[in-house]
Amino acid sequence: MGDTQDWTAAPAAAERARSVLAAAWSCAVTADGVREEYVGAHTVTDDGAVRLTVPDDSALLTAAVRAPRQEPSAVLEFADVAPVPVRGRIRARLCLAGWFAATDGSLLFRPTRVVLRQSAGAVVVDLDEFTAARPDPLTGAESQLLTHLADAHPDAVERLTRLVRPESLHAATRVAPLAVDRHGLTLRIERARAHGDVRLPFHAPADDVAQLAERMHVLLTQAGAAACPRALQRQRADGDG
Repeated sequence: MGDTQDWTAAPAAAERARSVLAAAWSCAVTADGVREEYVGAHTVTDDGAVRLTVPDDSALLTAAVRAPRQEPSAVLEFADVAPVPVRGRIRARLCLAGWFAATDGSLLFRPTRVVLRQSAGAVVVDLDEFTAARPDPLTGAESQLLTHLADAHPDAVERLTRLVRPESLHAATRVAPLAVDRHGLTLRIERARAHGDVRLPFHAPADDVAQLAERMHVLLTQAGAAACPRALQRQRADGDG
């Protein structure tokens, strides 16, 4: 379910796809009728190719050796999972179709088609843009940043809801940090039977954690000057009763 909050600056699809790829720890591979799951077995090159280390007895490796020119077609699937427990925890799915080649004791996969699926729908990412893109600079730190915000600073999360339109908080039962990138922070608003997301944009992009700290300080300062949403005031009053 979507909310009415305006979505401002956000990563382009190619950058978002590269961020999902960079953060993913596991992947599912389908090739030559064989589907295998791998954990901690892949790395990503600068141009977005995926290097996969598989056991010698892997059916995938056998398929690569037996394929014409030793280049079997394959599909790689990656899931982007929110680090904070929320309803609908998978934020995006990335699907890469392309070719494997056996090289240097591993398999090198080069995508020929890139599809990014998010709550707003699926988009086919331009291959040249995907190759040239880089992950969001906060990708590596995002998990720790969000879990720290949720666990150690729930008061700050509640204060940030003052920047959310009241209609987006209607019937809200819980608000949690869902994602952060250089352009802004996304909050997940949960209701009894649905959920939606709102985005709080930064006044300028944050290219590292130090800049992110300053951007968050600005948001919290703005929130401190805003009135508490009536929806949350009613919730607290009902809870006190």
